[in-house]
Amino acid sequence: MINSFITNAKSRIAKRRRYNSLVAEIQSLTPRDLADISANRSEMLHHAYQEVYG
Repeated sequence: MINSFITNAKSRIAKRRRYNSLVAEIQSLTPRDLADISANRSEMLHHAYQEVYG
């Protein structure tokens, strides 16, 4: 039971780190960068969430 809790906690922490990393990368894009790749920041953030959390 405790092993399960620890495993789940480690998994949640790893997912959160991955998500935070993706968000930081997306947030670092300038409006010009987004325009160059025809991207929308909010859509990218949504896709990042979906990638990490499903």
